[in-house]
Amino acid sequence: MSIKEILQQAVEEKASDVFIVAGLPVSVRKNGLIARENDERLLPPDTELLLKEIYMLAGDRDLKIVEDGGDDDFSFAIPGLSRFRVSAFKQRGALSAVIRIITFELPDYYELDIPEQIIDMSKYSSGMVLVTGPAGSGKSTTLACVIDQINKNEDKHIITLEDPLEFLHRHNKSIVSQREISVDTENYVTALRAALRQSPDVILLGEMRDYETISIAMTAAETGHLLFSTLHTVGAANTIDRIIDVFPANQQRQVAVQLSMVLNAVVSQQLVPTIDGGIVPAFEIMTVTPAIRNMIRDNKIPQIEGLLYSSAKEDMISMDSSLQKLYEEGRISKDTALLYSTNPEMLERKLK
Repeated sequence: MSIKEILQQAVEEKASDVFIVAGLPVSVRKNGLIARENDERLLPPDTELLLKEIYMLAGDRDLKIVEDGGDDDFSFAIPGLSRFRVSAFKQRGALSAVIRIITFELPDYYELDIPEQIIDMSKYSSGMVLVTGPAGSGKSTTLACVIDQINKNEDKHIITLEDPLEFLHRHNKSIVSQREISVDTENYVTALRAALRQSPDVILLGEMRDYETISIAMTAAETGHLLFSTLHTVGAANTIDRIIDVFPANQQRQVAVQLSMVLNAVVSQQLVPTIDGGIVPAFEIMTVTPAIRNMIRDNKIPQIEGLLYSSAKEDMISMDSSLQKLYEEGRISKDTALLYSTNPEMLERKLK
């Protein structure tokens, strides 16, 4: 099969990634699971041929970049099909690649089981909203749905800073400027500093990786912008701790006060396997109330978990409550609920 046929098939199957690795058949990631497309193992000459085709599609890009350096990242589009982000590399001397499919069609939040409470976070006028969870848990998809909601309904300038771009937003009611790290700009810090001079109303920051990025992001949220970002943490309390701990000890008190003022909400999500072999997201939602602002400011962050557990509000849902609901709806098994739970002992008592 040519690379075009492989990519066409992957797009039709709604795969998120294509793996071209010597010693294995062409493989794709669908619903978080990797599946082989056939039984035909790729040999090093096969992967080299497929990579040559990819580099030709990417405007005759020089294959020597990966041959000499061992790594190369770039993106290209096939008109009428999709846009693709390629990470080409050498493994055991053979050329290989992982191709991320960037779809033109934005997902429907309703079909993806994303709660209305999360989509309604698009209505904030300023401050910071964080979507957290492990890698591959659907954070970017959730944020794409929220950004799409703003784009459809509000007159704003939205700037997205991503590595890589995962969804393409067409200008609708809003202007959407999408910048890809290392393609359109050097890094998150440079791009975020520049974004503040580009008259943004909404900023989507792909990931808060380090002290400098977090610091500028908090300043952006403090100065009247609405900022969305992600972290690889599970749980609101862990997320708040992680942000504060990134800073030097002598700044942590001041940062806690600043964070208590700018934070609007923390959403944590996991993708959980269903009984019928699919996947479904489970969400923890923490909307920042005056009581939570006081807990952040006074360094009483562990108390947030207790507040989430005891709350009956729709905008305050613990991860275990979300898993319990999925179990009661017959969508996930008890073992799965306990496996993904933050407090398995307490959840097990509730499930009995």
